Amino acid sequence: VQLVESGGVLAQPGDSLRLSCAGSGRRLHYYSIGWFRHAPGEGREGVACISSGNGDTYYATSPEDRFKISRDNAENTVYLEISNLRPEDTAVYYCAADDLYGYCSATDQNVYDYWGQGTQVTVSS
Repeated sequence: VQLVESGGVLAQPGDSLRLSCAGSGRRLHYYSIGWFRHAPGEGREGVACISSGNGDTYYATSPEDRFKISRDNAENTVYLEISNLRPEDTAVYYCAADDLYGYCSATDQNVYDYWGQGTQVTVSS
């Protein structure tokens, strides 16, 4: 499967945005999908994931209620919505896929085999 992220923007604090992870080559509902982000000077951290099949969602403990992951099977796309953006949300956001059925990890990037190229989100006033 190939993954392409989009939706990264230059935003102001308090704004909301939606990132997209479009799949090609295979239907994304066969995969568990995770969103990760890599901020300048920091390690890559997990944000959220959605499992294959029934689409259970999980969130990393640090990013809290401001994040929502969802999947549109018709569009073969997984979304990450971020509300009330903060400067510390500035990062390159990546989506990743793993073919373990019914399981995903919002924190362990090592379980994911396929990665997109990332999309830049910058939050600044």
